[in-house]
Parts: sequence; structure tokens; C-alpha cells
Amino acid sequence: MLTVLNSILLSTDYLKNKGIDSARINAELLLADILDCKRMDLYLRFDQPLSKVETEKYRKALKRRATKEPLQYIVGKVEFYGLIFFVNSKVLIPRQETEILIETIIENYQDDKNKNILDIGCGSGNIIISLVKVLTNAKGVALDISEDAISVAKKNAEYNKVTENISFIKKDILNDKIQDLEKFDIVVSNPPYVSKKEFGSLQKEILAYEPKFAVTDFADGYTFYKKICDMAKNILLPKGKLFFEVGYNQANKVKAIMEENNFTGIKIIKDYSNIERVVYGEIN
Repeated sequence: MLTVLNSILLSTDYLKNKGIDSARINAELLLADILDCKRMDLYLRFDQPLSKVETEKYRKALKRRATKEPLQYIVGKVEFYGLIFFVNSKVLIPRQETEILIETIIENYQDDKNKNILDIGCGSGNIIISLVKVLTNAKGVALDISEDAISVAKKNAEYNKVTENISFIKKDILNDKIQDLEKFDIVVSNPPYVSKKEFGSLQKEILAYEPKFAVTDFADGYTFYKKICDMAKNILLPKGKLFFEVGYNQANKVKAIMEENNFTGIKIIKDYSNIERVVYGEIN
């Protein structure tokens, strides 16, 4: 019977041979999920034998990861901004760099209360839920084109106890009218910003498993920035602000799009890797 340590060592070699980066960490995280413990707790349980059921579950999880299926989809959840979010292949996996977007908004509004927030393309709900959890008495409206994504976001809102603070609405912002929306203090979006040209060069984890419509606009990468800027200037309250996450080398172009739509005081914020990641500005 395999012990925790032997299982980790064998699984690490297996994943490494399949071309998985950080194979040891992946092996440990998958096993920790099966044993319902924290990854570091495994180090206190090295001699513990795995049951037949645990061993079989582990083997199945490893086989999935070996095909480059994202670890987050296999375990069904991910930590983002200190909160737990359930994920599946219907939603984009929340990423650490998006926490910069959250931090930027909080820095702008940490002393303000009762703000109305619109999240365009909410996916798993990680952005709007994180903001409503932190900003005092904030209320949110979250839009997404996917009914499946909205279902995931609602589950996450319930889990993080903010259901009463957020309304989730299915809407295709490129084609649906927005006149029925209220006015907002904050509009935020992490839109599909990978261009059609760049999409094919992405890693297999993204290409084969994450929802394409949440990754690319199937055009030049700026379709949603243009549409959202045009929308936001009509639904933001006076002095309201629009916040975007942007892809590599997109910040200046997005800034120009915002300027064309009469946004002022536009700022660009870099992420932990020194990449320009957030662009935001104010409407007069």
C-alpha cells in the first residue's frame, strides 16, 4: 500500500514526464484535495497509507492533469483575494494578476461607502464578490453572456455570503441594449482581450480547456474595451470611474480608447511582474 510520501514522489515523476511545470506542487495539491487537507499538512502525514479509494481518486486526477487540464478545474476551486471560488470549464480561472485590479479599486474607494458597482463579464464572480466583501455597504450588478457562468457566480456569491448584495444578469453587451441598467459609481471589467492572432499561441491549458469566449474577442483584442468605454460613459454617475484589466502591451492603446470617450485622469498600474495590468479613469 502506497504512503503519502511514496505517492507524491511517484506522481511527481509522472507529471514531470508529461511536461507539467511545477510537477511536485501539482502532485501535492491534487493529493491534498483528495485527503481534504492543506498542502503543507501532507508533510506531517508522509507515513500515512492511502486507501484503495483514495489511491484510485488520485490516479484519475493525475491522468486528467497529465492531459494539461488545469489543476483548478480538477479540484473544482481556487483561492482568489483570500476567498474561495468554485470553478469549472464554463468560467475563466481567476488569476493572481487580477488581484491588482481589486487592490486598485479598493485603494480608490476604501474610505467611501454605499458604492454601486457594475462588473461586465463576471465569469466566476471573483471580481464583484471580492469588491462587495471588502467595500463597506457596496452593491453590485454583474453581467455575463453565459448562463453557465452566471450559475457558477451565484454559487460563489452564496458561498461567500454576498448573495443579497449582488444581482446577476445574463446580457450580451455587444448586442443587447443597456438602457435598463441603473447608474453606477464604478464600472469594472476583465474582458476577453487576447487577439485572434495571438490566441493560437496560448498554452494548451487555456486553448483546450478554458472557455474561448472568455479569453479572446476573435478580433484585434480591443473589441470589448471600445464597447465598454462607450457604454460606461452613459451609465456612470458624475465622477464615476471605469477600471480595466489589460493584456501585455495593451495599456497605452486602452488608455487612448478611454481618452476618445472623454475619460480623464487616466492611470496605468503595473502588476507583480512589472507588467502594465490595470488602466482606469474618471468620467466628468
